[in-house]
Amino acid sequence: QVQLVESGGGSVQAGGSLRLSCAVSGPMKNKFCLAWFRQDYVQKKEREGVAAIDSDGRISYRDSVKGRFTLSQDNAKNTMFLQMNSLTPEDTAMYYCAADLSGDPCDYSDYDDFSYWGQGTQVTVSS
Repeated sequence: QVQLVESGGGSVQAGGSLRLSCAVSGPMKNKFCLAWFRQDYVQKKEREGVAAIDSDGRISYRDSVKGRFTLSQDNAKNTMFLQMNSLTPEDTAMYYCAADLSGDPCDYSDYDDFSYWGQGTQVTVSS
């Protein structure tokens, strides 16, 4: 069973930075997609994909975080990171990492494609 555990959330002021980590364990397949999602429950927003990386190392970002967020992996590919800079209150949300092991193209636009989820880590940005 694949397990994902996020860490690194917290509270920062606008303009600040946070680095999220997602520890991945269990039987990962050769072809996979790992992604970060977020959901602001207070503002009752839909869950949205933030960034994703596939097993070939291709990375994609949603437009609103391009140039501010950076997704990376450690060499062993068992930890995924999300470096978040220039944070704004609009980035406030619960952040989740998720894995899609179906072998389909890596696409974070539909969270239903992802079968494995972490418990989430809260990011709060104050103005």
